Amino acid sequence: MIKSLDGVLLSSEDSTKLADFYKEKVGLKCTMEFEMGDKGEKGFYFEDVKLYLNQHSEVHGKTKEPERFILNLETSDIEEEVARLDKAGANKIKDTYHVEGYGLVATYEDVDGNYFQIVQVKAA
Repeated sequence: MIKSLDGVLLSSEDSTKLADFYKEKVGLKCTMEFEMGDKGEKGFYFEDVKLYLNQHSEVHGKTKEPERFILNLETSDIEEEVARLDKAGANKIKDTYHVEGYGLVATYEDVDGNYFQIVQVKAA
């Protein structure tokens, strides 16, 4: 029986560069750095959002289908987060829009071409 989601693993050719983006531009707190595999590939863990970033020998260049898997990062103030990300130079894919029954969403792209969204869900 499945208990819960342990985390999401996002692989990269350059996990350090990707982790720096999520730390410096997005503002996530990296709680662990580690080595994995036979070649000591670098990994990073962002505990608050259960996100693992790792270097992977089979991953090269930018993602070809960024819409396939999107990280949703929740905030209580989407206007503030969007302004901060814009000021930090993050590549915005889609301005803030409303999703009926859900809330507000703004879509960005990380340095590997993966999409992530800042979301402000409506109060129940």
